[in-house]
Amino acid sequence: MLNPLQSSLLPPSTQGTSCLRVATYNIHKGVRGMGPSKRLEIHNLGLAVEALDADIVCLQEVRSFNEQEARTFSRTRFGPMAWPALPQADYLAPEGYEVAYRTNAVTRGGEHGNALLARWPIGDIGHHDVSDHRFEQRGLLHVPVHWQGIEVHVVVVHLGLIHASRLRQAERLAKLVNESLPPNVPVVIAGDFNDWNEKLDPIFTDAGLSRACTGEEARVPTFPSIVPVLSLDRVYTRGLRCTSVMVPKGGTWARLSDHLPLVVELELA
Repeated sequence: MLNPLQSSLLPPSTQGTSCLRVATYNIHKGVRGMGPSKRLEIHNLGLAVEALDADIVCLQEVRSFNEQEARTFSRTRFGPMAWPALPQADYLAPEGYEVAYRTNAVTRGGEHGNALLARWPIGDIGHHDVSDHRFEQRGLLHVPVHWQGIEVHVVVVHLGLIHASRLRQAERLAKLVNESLPPNVPVVIAGDFNDWNEKLDPIFTDAGLSRACTGEEARVPTFPSIVPVLSLDRVYTRGLRCTSVMVPKGGTWARLSDHLPLVVELELA
């Protein structure tokens, strides 16, 4: 059956080519709206992830469980379109993809964190707590991905809402790259950086990372999804060259989350 979210704007699959397609997407815990208008979008997000056809999908605001939402969207009320029985990362993974997930924040009756879905085999999963104060729990998900015989170290991030916290978290991320990742392997850092005032690039540049762009405007807006003006979702790389950047748009994509996904294609530098 044709996936309704498959767009002609999305490049053809890179599977079997020298390109590595990476997508990053803040899925807003699979739910949109408030009160009586609250709706479950996790099923449509599954179609969205499939349509991206990426080798690596980096997800933020992913839930393994949430008791309140499971009751709100119970199977007795919503049938097969109810809250999935599987954790969201496993539910969203296309067939054949490997899944890595770690919790960042524990909330009343639930939790949420970062996830990585990979078409290729993955290695040991690492998690680094970069919480900067007691009001925001933040973490880095670190996963080696074995792509076409090459080990690519991927870090999925979701940085804080407070500027000073983001700077310290970015510095800790740069330290992780410099001190903990193998020095001569490709690196991909992807996620929601919440960097609305565009202050983090120098920290990552000093760590040998480059913001994925094609030589045109580096700031590709993804937020808010209905009228994107801020480039909160990004990919930074080391040892890889960006060949294309795109953001799928339209009413359906705007409905799924408050962010749009960012898709980049990379080649070995």
